[in-house]
Amino acid sequence: MKVCVLLSVLTCGVLTAGSYKNKPTYSADIAPILNANCVSCHRPGQVAPFSLLTYSDAAKRATLLAEVTKSHYMPPWKPEPGFGEFKGERRLTPEQIQLISDWAKAGAPPGDLKTAPAPPVFATGWSQGKPDVTLALQKPFEVPAESPDIYRCFVLPFQSEQAKYVKVMEFRAGNPRIVHHALVYLDNTGQARKLAAQSGGDSYPCFGGTGFVLAGSLGGWAPGAVPYPLGPGLARTIPPNTDIVIQIHYHPDGKPETDLSQIGLWYGEAPTKGFTPILVLTRRIDIPPGDADYRVHASLVLPQDVQVIGITPHAHYVCKETKVEATLPDGKVVPLIWIKDWDFNWQGQYQFAQPISLPKGTTVTLDFTYDNSSGNPRNPSNPPKRITWGEQTTDEMAIAFLSVVLPSPADVQPFRRALYFANVRH
Repeated sequence: MKVCVLLSVLTCGVLTAGSYKNKPTYSADIAPILNANCVSCHRPGQVAPFSLLTYSDAAKRATLLAEVTKSHYMPPWKPEPGFGEFKGERRLTPEQIQLISDWAKAGAPPGDLKTAPAPPVFATGWSQGKPDVTLALQKPFEVPAESPDIYRCFVLPFQSEQAKYVKVMEFRAGNPRIVHHALVYLDNTGQARKLAAQSGGDSYPCFGGTGFVLAGSLGGWAPGAVPYPLGPGLARTIPPNTDIVIQIHYHPDGKPETDLSQIGLWYGEAPTKGFTPILVLTRRIDIPPGDADYRVHASLVLPQDVQVIGITPHAHYVCKETKVEATLPDGKVVPLIWIKDWDFNWQGQYQFAQPISLPKGTTVTLDFTYDNSSGNPRNPSNPPKRITWGEQTTDEMAIAFLSVVLPSPADVQPFRRALYFANVRH
């Protein structure tokens, strides 16, 4: 019976808005939700496995849409509501989730398709106009049809004799069908070039970490991400004689593919405010096989007033929960981010909707939980094995990167020294 109803929706046009009085329809209720939250990835040529641009696209997957939205598997937005507010949130309200469920149960009625909102128009070029500089992989990278996910670091020689100040960085996936996400780092040690040479070219495998001490970051990209210009007085500085290193996560799609991704950089004025990442982390990770509730804790104390504008938690496969919060000197707790269902394949870089001011003496704490049992479907080892800190697939990490703003660029180095000495006991 359900099959007949669905076929009538798709082929015969029997079901109309009038057939489901007071029931949600695609035109009035579902299309606006999909346009706002889903089609940036679910459209031809992007990483999602199917399109949701049209009524027929959505109707034949109505039951699936109801299931994945009810479970919060989709849209892929991991932070808990009410525990930090972020730009670009892809989170459905309970009312929207219920609308999708009711629509699917009603047989996916179309409503008046003539009144359905048109899908958004996506830019085919760079979001900010022509970049000041465009850098691409030196040659196409081949991804096999079948393999575990691939993490590859590509070295893009930059080597300017003068510092450059980046206001916006935009990553463009050369092949969105297989590029899952990308992170862009800075290396002024030459180590990335050495690692690439040892691998016989311009890139090297780099799951979990880059293999060099970072000189900074230019940001990252995940499907649906929109680059945001840094605020007034801010810029990411590329020091002189620095390489740009792109770490790309590839997800094979069942047939041989190639990728030639690129980044665009827009320059601005030299920053008038300080901008630096800080790390809350612990390497004290030693998870016994079978332990389904292993917990780690780390903290640091801020040596001066700061503003936090972004946060990026990081762990590997057996992590199941990440939580970061700040305790002010007066005891007040400020939530920063909480992900209860950590998934390595859906980690992101999160920018706060508004900067968060944290005074001197604030303690930032990290609490991560891991499941190294056979009941964890994401566990890379079967049977489970002992897991310690490290950069390999079978290792683990516990890190939170915070993007911090200081009153002036001259404050960055003193702040870093003060941060180290205030927390050397850790």
